[in-house]
Amino acid sequence: MSGDPPPAVEVPGTGAPGGSTADAPGGSERNGHGHAGHFVVWGDNPLARRLVAELMDTYHAPVTVIVGSMSAGQAPDIAALRPENDDPALRPVVVVAPRLSQEVLRHAGVDRAAALALVGRDDIDNVDAAMMAREVSPTVRIVVRIFNPVLGEGVAAMLGDCDVLSGSEIAAPAFVAAALGDDTPRYVRLSEDELLMAVNRERVADPDDIVCGLATTGGPGKPVTLPERDDVADLVLARVTGPRPRPVRRRRRRPLRTTRLLLDRKLRLALGSVAGLLLTGSLTLTALRDLSFWQAVYLTAVTTLGGADADLEGSAAEQAVQLVLVLSGVALIPAVTVLLVGLVVNVRLALAAGELTEPISNHVVVVGLGNIGTRVVEELHALGIGVVAIDRAADARGVQVARDLDIPVLVRNANSAETLRAASVQTCRALVVLCRDDVTNLETALLARSVRRAAQEAAGEVVSPLRVVLRLFDEEFAGRIRRLFGINISRSVSYLAAPAFAAALLGRGVIDTVSVGRRVLLVAEIPVGAGSSIEGEFCPDVSRPHEVRIIAVRTGRIGQTLWSVPDRRPLVRTDRLLVVATRAGLAALLARAAAAPDPPPLVEPKPLPLLAVREARRPNQVSRPDRP
Repeated sequence: MSGDPPPAVEVPGTGAPGGSTADAPGGSERNGHGHAGHFVVWGDNPLARRLVAELMDTYHAPVTVIVGSMSAGQAPDIAALRPENDDPALRPVVVVAPRLSQEVLRHAGVDRAAALALVGRDDIDNVDAAMMAREVSPTVRIVVRIFNPVLGEGVAAMLGDCDVLSGSEIAAPAFVAAALGDDTPRYVRLSEDELLMAVNRERVADPDDIVCGLATTGGPGKPVTLPERDDVADLVLARVTGPRPRPVRRRRRRPLRTTRLLLDRKLRLALGSVAGLLLTGSLTLTALRDLSFWQAVYLTAVTTLGGADADLEGSAAEQAVQLVLVLSGVALIPAVTVLLVGLVVNVRLALAAGELTEPISNHVVVVGLGNIGTRVVEELHALGIGVVAIDRAADARGVQVARDLDIPVLVRNANSAETLRAASVQTCRALVVLCRDDVTNLETALLARSVRRAAQEAAGEVVSPLRVVLRLFDEEFAGRIRRLFGINISRSVSYLAAPAFAAALLGRGVIDTVSVGRRVLLVAEIPVGAGSSIEGEFCPDVSRPHEVRIIAVRTGRIGQTLWSVPDRRPLVRTDRLLVVATRAGLAALLARAAAAPDPPPLVEPKPLPLLAVREARRPNQVSRPDRP
C-alpha cells in the first residue's frame, strides 16, 4: 500500500466529493464511473477493505468502492490500497457519497458492472441498497451481507440473481474451534444428504471416510495447506454418515439458596460480628452472675436483640455488659438487615436479568455480543458447551438471544476484574473476546489472565494458562501480540469472510469455508465449462498441491456424485467439480474452467469397465479392499 490516495471529485446530483483514479490509464473512462466488467463494493468497514484487496490481488479485477466519507471507518485505508502487482489499472476507484442513492449507484457504474457487493453493517441499509441497485440494473449480480437468515431468504428470492451471505456465520465456526482446542469438528453441508467435517485425523473412526488432507499444522511456522500427500496431513476432510450431531444442553435455573446468600463477604462479616458479640456476652455473664451457659446465652440474646429493663441493683460490671450488648445490638442488627435484604434483592434481580448466580467451571466466556458474538454463542450452545456472555450494552444484538437460550448474561464492562470474576473466568476453559476494537480486546485478555492467576494462587492451586481467542483485524498487530504476550490464537472476521464474498461476486458456488489458523480454505462447486482448458483432462492433472484439490465429481446424471474419482476418467462439460482450494488456487481454477467462446461439440467419454470403476481411487489414497 503505497502512494497517495486519489484526488476527490464531485458526485453528480449529490454535492458530495468522490474519489477518482485520475492517474490510471483511461482516466476519463474510470473517473468515478467504472467500466464494463468491474466490481462495485459499498461499505467502509473491515470486510469491505478485505474484499477490495481480495478482488484486486486474487482475481485481478478493477473495483469501484462507494464510501460515506473519506475520513470515516476504513475509507482512508481502502483509498490507499494498491494491488500486489502494482498495476495502476487495478487501483480502486473511490466514490464518496454521504447518502446512497440510485444516482450514486449509476455514477459508480453499477449498470455496467459485473457484480455489486453490499457489505454495510446494518441489515436494513443493505436491503434498501439492494432494492435500489435492482432498479438501476435488472441484471447485475448482487451479493448482500445480511445477518438475519429469514430476511436473507426473502431478499434472495425477491431480487433474482442475488446471493445473501453472513460474515459472522462464515467466521463463527473458526472462533468456536479455536476456543475448544481446534479439534472440534467443523461441519460442511454440501446438500441435504451430503455432510463433511474438517477434523483432526485421530478423531476419524474409519480411515475410508477421509476425503482429503487439508493441512499439516504440527510443524514449526505457519500450517501447510493442501499437502501433496494426504497421509502427512493432521487436519483432514472426512465424510459424515447420518445427520449432523447437535446436542443441546440447557442450563437449569436453580432456586435461591441460603448457601448462595452466605457467599457474600460483607454479610459473612456482619453475621460473624453478631455471633462473636453473643458468645462474648454469654461467657461474661456466666462468670459474673453464676448462671448456666444456656441462661447466659438466653439473657445475652434477649438483651442484645430486644433490649433489657434497667437493673439498678446489679453490679457495675453486669450493668456495663448489658449496656454494651444493647448498644451493639442497636448498631449491628439494622446493618445485618440491610445487607440481607440488599443481597436477596440483588440475587433476584440477577436471576431476572439472566446473570450468573453461582460459580461454574469448564465453560466458555464470550465477551462482545455483536453479530459474530451472537453466532459464537449460538454455536457453543448447540454443541452443549456452557457459556457465560458479557456485553456492556443492554441492547446489543446477542443479549436477548443469549437470554432466550437460557445463557447467563452480564450487562457490564468486561474491562473490570469484578465483571470477569462474576463470569467465573478463573475456572473457565476459554475466553473469547469479540469486541470491534483490537486494543480493547487485548486489554480484556490481559486482565482476565491476571484475574485467573491471582485466584489460582490465592487458592493454592497450580497456575494453569487461560486459553484466549482474540478477534483481531490487523495481521501485524496480531503478530506483535503473539510475540510479546504469548497470545497465539487470534482470528479476523473480515479475513475469514472476504474470500467467500469475492467468490460469490464471480457467481461461483462457494459452499463453505474451512479456517486453518488465520488462513482460510474454500469449499466450492465449479462447473466444467464447454471447451475449457480442463475439459478432457484427468482429475489428478487438475488438482495441484497447496492450491486446489478435487474431492468429488458430480456427473450429468441426476443425483450421481463420484467420491472415488477414477484416475483415468476425462472430465466433460456436464461435470461439476467439488473442490477444496486456497484463494489463489480457486481463482486459477475458475480461469481454467471458464467456457470457451466457440466450444467444440460434446464428446461423451467411454464408460469404464465395472472392475475399473470399483478399483479406482482418489489421488494419493491408499487402495483398500471394498467393505462388505
